[in-house]
Amino acid sequence: MENTTDTKERSYDVVVFGASGFTGKLVVEYLAKTYPTGQNLRWAIAGRSQQKLEAAIATLSHTAKRPDIVVADGLDVSSMRSLAMRSRAILSTVGPYALYGDALVAACAENGTHYCDLSAEVQWIRRMIDSHQKTAQGTGARIVHSCGFDSIPSDLGVEFLNGHASHETGMPCSKVDLIVMAMRGGGSGGTIASGLNILDESKKDPQVAKLLRDPYSLNPHDKRDGADKNDSRGARYNELAGRWTAPFVMAMINTRIVRRSNALLDYAYGKDFRYTESVNTGKGMSGRIKAQAYAAGLTTMIAASLFEPSRKYVINKIIPDPGEGPSADERENGFFNIALFGQRLDDGKIITARVIGDRDPGYGSTSKMLAESAVCLAQDDLPVGGGFWTPASAMGATLRNRLIKNAGVSFTIESI
Repeated sequence: MENTTDTKERSYDVVVFGASGFTGKLVVEYLAKTYPTGQNLRWAIAGRSQQKLEAAIATLSHTAKRPDIVVADGLDVSSMRSLAMRSRAILSTVGPYALYGDALVAACAENGTHYCDLSAEVQWIRRMIDSHQKTAQGTGARIVHSCGFDSIPSDLGVEFLNGHASHETGMPCSKVDLIVMAMRGGGSGGTIASGLNILDESKKDPQVAKLLRDPYSLNPHDKRDGADKNDSRGARYNELAGRWTAPFVMAMINTRIVRRSNALLDYAYGKDFRYTESVNTGKGMSGRIKAQAYAAGLTTMIAASLFEPSRKYVINKIIPDPGEGPSADERENGFFNIALFGQRLDDGKIITARVIGDRDPGYGSTSKMLAESAVCLAQDDLPVGGGFWTPASAMGATLRNRLIKNAGVSFTIESI
């Protein structure tokens, strides 16, 4: 589907905004390797500091043409408008997005520029949708948040499982439980900084706290009801998987993205669709004990994050700062392994799928997924026009095929 605003003659297909940050540099490295500048993809890098941007590309292969550098300030409205007018699509790694992301999203919506990011900030995504949906629809800008580990494996995984279920059995799975079976990788300082900002906003504004509790908070306003009442809490034995589970820290954003996808896809998973996410802790008594310990530890961390003294002396000492991350060896030896258990509520039939990534989830795999999302938005013929979408509703199988081909992410059906 073509844009309402013609972007064919713009200088770039993709601009990496925030290219000098830790994740931004990984995106640049991936694009330089997968899409050498000037060969099939016109891309550039952008950020506030010319010096830092030059350093970000200094280590790239000298045999490749260096990407152009565009100096732009995310807090300057005119700067963001100028940047948006130069590219077909922009990907942003500059978070917390609630602090630094407003102007770029507005500029992209106004100028028909496609946009994707790594935001897991439910309250900010809701504000962006409410503020710019009509504008993006008019200009043809496709705005897609949460294009990293949160929430592509969840969103595309459910769409993949239910697409297969509908094709093979004529009916989707009305209940899907996602379980993170295993993963290895360093913590994301940027993600944690965003999470702390969410907690700060919820303390100051009761409406933000209410929004965060609503399982359908990202759905279109006329489609904000369903069978789910809240996210998985505490230790729980999952009957479909036959094992104990604990709450998954990214469930708050992932579940809401998946539910929004269902609504935007005209309830392709059913109006009675139910969805949960959790972390595998094992079977038997040891699995139960681990689940209880994991849940208690997560609750303690959240509680400690709410108060400045404990945040300063406990949380800030054990989490990485924004802009910091795992070493190259840690990223390359990292991975994620996710299982999705789908059940048809009419006959109880169970279908299982698996999503596996070959790098650490927070950085290695995330940078590849974000880069491919931007290329997909810039170059592929997609079935949707302008507006705020999710990875599954905007890009679906087209992005999934890109991830399988280029980004080391696999999607398989294990049983039906």
